[in-house]
Amino acid sequence: MRLHTKIFIGAAVICMLGLFSFTTRLTDRYFEIVKNLDIFTTLYKELNTYYVDEVSPTKLMNIGVEAMLESLDPYTNYIPEERIEDYRIMSTGQYGGIGTAMGKFDGRNVVLMAFDGSPAAEGGVKIGDEIIAIDGIDITDKSTDEINTLLKGQIGTGLSITVQRLSSKKPIKIDLKRERISIESVPYYGMVNDDIAYIRLSEFTAGAGSEVRSALISLKEKGATKVILDLRGNPGGLLDQAIDVSNIFIPKGKEVVSTKGKIEEWNKTYTANKNPVDIHIPIAVLTSSGSASASEIVAGVMQDYDRGVLIGQKSYGKGLVQATRPLSYNSQLKLTTAKYYIPSGRCIQAIDYSNRNDDGSVGKIPDSLKSEFKTAKGRIVYDGGGVTPDVEVEDYQYAPVTMNLILKGYIFDYATKYYYEHLNNVPDAKRYHVSDAEYADFKKWLNDREYSYKTRMEKELSEFEEAAKKEKFYELVKQELDNLKTEVEEKKSNDLDMFEEEIKRALTEEIIGRFHKRQGMIEASFESDAEVEKAIEVLSDQERYKALLAPTN
Repeated sequence: MRLHTKIFIGAAVICMLGLFSFTTRLTDRYFEIVKNLDIFTTLYKELNTYYVDEVSPTKLMNIGVEAMLESLDPYTNYIPEERIEDYRIMSTGQYGGIGTAMGKFDGRNVVLMAFDGSPAAEGGVKIGDEIIAIDGIDITDKSTDEINTLLKGQIGTGLSITVQRLSSKKPIKIDLKRERISIESVPYYGMVNDDIAYIRLSEFTAGAGSEVRSALISLKEKGATKVILDLRGNPGGLLDQAIDVSNIFIPKGKEVVSTKGKIEEWNKTYTANKNPVDIHIPIAVLTSSGSASASEIVAGVMQDYDRGVLIGQKSYGKGLVQATRPLSYNSQLKLTTAKYYIPSGRCIQAIDYSNRNDDGSVGKIPDSLKSEFKTAKGRIVYDGGGVTPDVEVEDYQYAPVTMNLILKGYIFDYATKYYYEHLNNVPDAKRYHVSDAEYADFKKWLNDREYSYKTRMEKELSEFEEAAKKEKFYELVKQELDNLKTEVEEKKSNDLDMFEEEIKRALTEEIIGRFHKRQGMIEASFESDAEVEKAIEVLSDQERYKALLAPTN
């Protein structure tokens, strides 16, 4: 037998063995699926038939499904029919409603914001109004989610809300008609000084790219030669909008992001497919631990192409792509299908899904687990979770007393009081600051209100006390603990004075929000915003800006 014939026969045998092996593995996998589905079905049936107490079949199934998906990653979720509308709103940024943001303080359902141009704003709904009834139904005991569901509905349908207003002794009935509400991706843009523009991008809903594009063109016409793009707290959104936003600052044809998953046919590389607005304008991109997904694509693209300087905190670390698959009875499965990779080749996804900080952001990653990549100019960057800023700024945390005043609604309620007392004296959003006299009035107003809170020191002392009791050392340290508790309590009594400046800032922003809505609140925050100040500093010093983007030595 000729040599080449033997080789051919040998290759054929190997192929057949390989095919047999593959077929066997596939058969085994299908058997495992069928077997486990049968076990699950019979177990579910037995529980519902014989369990000692009555169980809800739907609730039991939802618990089982959610527990199964939770074992995979945090972003693979089951969406039952009743939650499809909420998912659609998150995806499109549009819904039928009246255009309010609701919150709850001390059992009161209050309007936190009535968006400009919305049926609520046009119909006379005010920030601070307490909604007590919708279509005559008392909503006092309803949750914020339940109230939002009642306010939303088919476009063109009417509803009436009854509100209690601080300036009115009697409840006020307001008739409204639901309209299409589009959530603005860019709630604010403007000039922070003569040549530096500022654009706040809050989420990547449909049209985000167009909004940023229009904002930049408008600001350049006003003299902007540098720009701050604020992505702090932006949870992400649509992938195509991340591509559009990146495309504004990089040349057409440049790679933006690629996706890789189990199904090879779904793998794709996305490039900038439009003409950019400006590929040279200096950019400072602000990030925080709440900047996730699409935000991280944009921030990562700017960093990988050395297109701008990143300022703030390490981003969230979500580099997973989700797709929805239809299920029975109008439900859907949102599942992770791939990971995305930015131009340098790195993946932003955190290495460990579960070990995160309290705010959900990426914790410290050991250097041994990170891989090194390089930007277009040769700067060294790393994977392992999130995008690390070029200039880190410590995230500002309010003192416990300030957080308590905000969470209890006292800052909010005082701003409402101030609004109705100063209707004829509208403060300037950029110049107004709470005065010493106004702060003294605020403290006096607080006298009749309870705002007890625990500081971190008090919590740690309580933990230490419990440990001392368990280990039989309490009597030895009791006196010292009592002394420390007394000292902490005495210092807490001075917190309103000790943290006066930051409480004043919180009051100032809330008061400005009453008169100038969201845009005014953002403008009012600039003066005390550490990241914005750092961005202005870096952009104003072009030598430093260029040095930050220079190749790593």
